[in-house]
Amino acid sequence: MLTDGSLTIPVDDGRLSLGTWQGIYLFEHRPRPHQRQVHLRCLELSI
Repeated sequence: MLTDGSLTIPVDDGRLSLGTWQGIYLFEHRPRPHQRQVHLRCLELSI
């Protein structure tokens, strides 16, 4: 694998906490189309 298989992104007030020039991109390394499943897990922590 050339890139990470998972990603953790903090969320503040319901918005992704990304920097000014940061973004999230999903791309495929295979030469032919392939079906993928993307799983999103949201956890709410009360402190």
